[in-house]
Amino acid sequence: MEVQQGCVYLIGAGCGRMDLVTLRGLQRLRQCDVVVYDDLIDSRLLREAPPQAEQIYMGKRSGRHSASQAEISAVLVEKARAGKRVARLKGGDPFVFGRGGEEIQALQRAGIPYEEVPGISSAIAIPAAAGIPVTHRRLGRSFHVITGHTADTPDGLPEDLEALAGLGGTLVFLMGLSNLRKITAGLIAA
Repeated sequence: MEVQQGCVYLIGAGCGRMDLVTLRGLQRLRQCDVVVYDDLIDSRLLREAPPQAEQIYMGKRSGRHSASQAEISAVLVEKARAGKRVARLKGGDPFVFGRGGEEIQALQRAGIPYEEVPGISSAIAIPAAAGIPVTHRRLGRSFHVITGHTADTPDGLPEDLEALAGLGGTLVFLMGLSNLRKITAGLIAA
């Protein structure tokens, strides 16, 4: 008997709280055979997967990686090729510094069908939870989301802080806690 090819649901789990996952994300999670999840999800979401679903932790935190990106992509491909419906549960939105693009490229190369289910990004949710609008009709007519930790620069800082400081609107830095002092000093100096 030939095994049917599975698929991958790349699900944005929202930002920190279980109730910030979308209805579509929850639907796909409830339909899966395997959940591959990271650190930045509300762990209660795992209870929404079917009880028989295999759960595979593959988290990434600054300085602590349980698996490389290549290993994560390989697991997604392997499980889907085995005929499984795989929920890749990621914090925030998979396409906002979540390496979702890299995972989809791996799935495309392998010919694996996939669906991207957007999530609520921390770029918007965290400021909102603190009462800070990222845009305002008179004060901030745009917002820019910037990585606070760049792998391809010698100091790990975002490129061209001077140009960023000159932008109108709100600057939102994600994953920048370890570089916070350097980023703020660079922006103030610019």
